[in-house]
Amino acid sequence: MSQVSVAPSENSGLANYHFFVRKLHSFLGVFPISFFLMEHLITNSLAAISPSLYDTAVSRLQSIPFLGVMEVLLIAFPLTIHALYGLYIVYVAKNNLTRYCYTRNWTFYLQRVTALITFVFVLVHVWQLRIAHSLYGLEISYVTMQNLLANPWWLAFYMIGLVAAAFHFANGFWNFTVSWGIVVGEQAQDFIWKLCMILFLISSYVGLTAIWAFIQ
Repeated sequence: MSQVSVAPSENSGLANYHFFVRKLHSFLGVFPISFFLMEHLITNSLAAISPSLYDTAVSRLQSIPFLGVMEVLLIAFPLTIHALYGLYIVYVAKNNLTRYCYTRNWTFYLQRVTALITFVFVLVHVWQLRIAHSLYGLEISYVTMQNLLANPWWLAFYMIGLVAAAFHFANGFWNFTVSWGIVVGEQAQDFIWKLCMILFLISSYVGLTAIWAFIQ
């Protein structure tokens, strides 16, 4: 049986395509998706100060002109591209933890696991609040979140989803600095990775503190 060969130019074009998509995937993970996560963490952390402060911040966000258009163009569209290619990476990734139990292998593996958890978490969270607000007029408020998280299953789901999203963001930021050539050299990359893990711990603490504030 004869095999169909691919011309070198076609191989080169395919490699360039994947290179571009990988760069775009990494870039969108930082701009604007990480900013969206940080905004969420900051807004939710206000609940730890006072419920009224949280409600005021949410109300101001909801009153932004052309909010729906901005959410589609600046959040939903980039997030969809990032998520779809991320799922492709999860599908084709080959994990070798049993043979090479190194830190980099573990972070590679955890990045894929947290990608799946974060994907489900974001879909459910958007459906429960943003979509429900648009379709059914659900009020996004401190009381709404308090009632939601009163269910221990949803509480566990949000805590796991928050920690997964924080790790995926922090480790993904390290990947961005390396893949874009911002940080070069093993020592510099190790240093930035440690800073990113500190960022992961801080983000997790802020997010979990906010969740705790909703269940008080």
